[in-house]
Amino acid sequence: MYMFISTIRVRDTTKSSLDRYREYRNESYDEVVMKLVGIAENAKKSPKLSREAVKRIAEARKRIKAGSFVTEAEARKRLGL
Repeated sequence: MYMFISTIRVRDTTKSSLDRYREYRNESYDEVVMKLVGIAENAKKSPKLSREAVKRIAEARKRIKAGSFVTEAEARKRLGL
């Protein structure tokens, strides 16, 4: 499948904002932008649910940054898988 790639200009502040939404180091800006577009579309369809989802995502990110999470291996062990 052929994919057209375009270059866009963004201010340094915009790039910094996009960087804050990256979930992993090598996540592309295309992935970040599409994730944000998906969030915006969901917010239009179901604003109340979207506010709750954003709140839970923010809380989860705080827990992850604090190192308070269970790895997949630990979860499998706990579940006996």
